[in-house]
Amino acid sequence: MAEVKNVIAVASGKGGVGKSTVSVNLALSLLARGAKVGLLDADIYGPSIPLMLGVMDEKPTTPDNKTFTPIQSHGLELMSIGFIVSEDQATIWRGPMLSQALSQLLLQTNWSSLDYLVIDLPPGTGDAQLTLCQKANLTGAILVTTPQQVALLDVKKSLQAFKKLSVPIIGLVENMSYFICPECGHEENIFGEGATDEFLKHNKIPLLGKIPIEPAFASSGDTGKPLVLDSGKDYMKAIYNDLASSLVDRLAKIEKPTPKVEDIAVEITGK
Repeated sequence: MAEVKNVIAVASGKGGVGKSTVSVNLALSLLARGAKVGLLDADIYGPSIPLMLGVMDEKPTTPDNKTFTPIQSHGLELMSIGFIVSEDQATIWRGPMLSQALSQLLLQTNWSSLDYLVIDLPPGTGDAQLTLCQKANLTGAILVTTPQQVALLDVKKSLQAFKKLSVPIIGLVENMSYFICPECGHEENIFGEGATDEFLKHNKIPLLGKIPIEPAFASSGDTGKPLVLDSGKDYMKAIYNDLASSLVDRLAKIEKPTPKVEDIAVEITGK
């Protein structure tokens, strides 16, 4: 972790808003810009990153029986509990066990000199979020929502939690923002419009981008071939490239966290 330049949490207040899809495609878009990128699947109870990147059968190796070597996929460095626990095994853990497992995945993975480590958080504001805010020295958090008020109500809780934990908000991504008719190109706001703009204005946070509904997202996640790598979906690649550019611009304006006292190594060479 000492060599990771930016640690970015991707969060939402509720499930089903496409947070993992945004995390995967954003990480790949940053990679396409020439950056070194890692992706940590922090959803202990429902890991999806191994499936979405086509590495379900991979198992991490260990060079010293203490640390993990991250899995490689499409140029990304990956770590997930899904690589360790079998896909049909339920993870029935209380909070302390979850926090310990998450700490191990974060701190005992041999990440290389990454420009960005993207952390795909589980929904809500529970133990996973608290553990990462305490141990990961987050550079900032990206909030993901859909246009409905019910999603914005929940993402507001995530916003408040990050503020209480002094984690900068990089910005918000509105996923499933609109649908583009394949026949005529008309954009239809299926889930409504205007609520997100009001939310951004009221809470004084920037919009990073709006991602349209794309039916191929479902099949791309199931087959392990992310949509930004599909040559037939160049318009989605362009949208995510703009999102990555907005992220980089915002990071340049955010003051990065300073090391905690206990993280500063002191070498004593003599009396």
